[in-house]
Amino acid sequence: MSPYIYQLSDWPHFRWNDKILSLRLADVRHRQGRLLGRMEGLGFSLRSEALLNTLTLDVLKSSEIEGEMLNVEQVRSSIARRLGMNRRAVVASDRHVEGVVEMMLDATQNFDKPLTQERVFGWHAALFPTGYSGLSRITVGSWRNDAGGPMQVVSGPLGHERVHYQAPAATRLATEMSAFLDWFNNDAGIDPVVKAALAHLWFVTLHPFEDGNGRIARALADMTLSRSDGTEQRFYSMSAQIRQERKAYYDVLEQTQKGDLDVTAWIAWFLDCLGRALDETEAQLETVFRKARFWESSITASLNERQRLVLNKLIDGFEGKLTTSKWAKIGTCSQDTALRDIQDLIGRGLLAKDASGGRSTSYLLAQR
Repeated sequence: MSPYIYQLSDWPHFRWNDKILSLRLADVRHRQGRLLGRMEGLGFSLRSEALLNTLTLDVLKSSEIEGEMLNVEQVRSSIARRLGMNRRAVVASDRHVEGVVEMMLDATQNFDKPLTQERVFGWHAALFPTGYSGLSRITVGSWRNDAGGPMQVVSGPLGHERVHYQAPAATRLATEMSAFLDWFNNDAGIDPVVKAALAHLWFVTLHPFEDGNGRIARALADMTLSRSDGTEQRFYSMSAQIRQERKAYYDVLEQTQKGDLDVTAWIAWFLDCLGRALDETEAQLETVFRKARFWESSITASLNERQRLVLNKLIDGFEGKLTTSKWAKIGTCSQDTALRDIQDLIGRGLLAKDASGGRSTSYLLAQR
């Protein structure tokens, strides 16, 4: 069997080719700055909405990569509550959701604080508040002990498993993690985006816990990307993009962990994936930017709260046709009041009758 990278004599001295990576890195850094600049131009409420959307997506997709499906509203409500955002009808979240959110917010909102063993143990305990992973009891808040055999990443049916990776022996973890934490907390002159790629790879290669290693590795990457942006404001989700490219993600990890310590290919993939995450974010945030442009108009200055509520729903992508009865339900008002609201908006040129017709008159945003 070919050795894994941690078995090589020069481990963990990673190497990479700056010439191959320089254009990718420059492009990603430019686009990070451009996105942050655009977000700074938004009002506080829209920026907060974009932040809440991104953090919710990050938590959901990082868990989905591991096959866990979390409740969207529970995640969103937990984040909103912890960030002090005013949201109606806050949904109660279970302990597992609270733990995942707690880890992600600590990583991104406290990105400038040192990473310690106690902090990583706290993240792990937050991920598994009951001490169980599924139906299996696991060691929580401390390094794995390999009591049940070596830590392996496997796939395939029982009896025909394929071993993709075998992690270092548990006896090495105290020394290995001490070296990792020292490196993570010190500035070695490495660009923070490249450091995010290396931190992710290094941690998941050590695989120091019985479970949760992938989620913590992605949290560490997000923490380092927050350092690269110099802000806790997260407007793009690396985890959401990795979820879309899960097979490629696992393939390049396996190839890198079975290769030598030249990790250029891994960093190149990470930078390309980050670039595609920024592409996705630009597309998703176009709704936010469109909303900002809409509300900057002086025409919208004197609208009532019902009108603002329904217009925001239309901008976000209202499902079905907007009728006076639906308006009355959303705005909790009579149909007569709803009709007056609608006629006022038509007079301002903000709303128009739907020309496609139907059994009931419906309305949509006017083309401006």
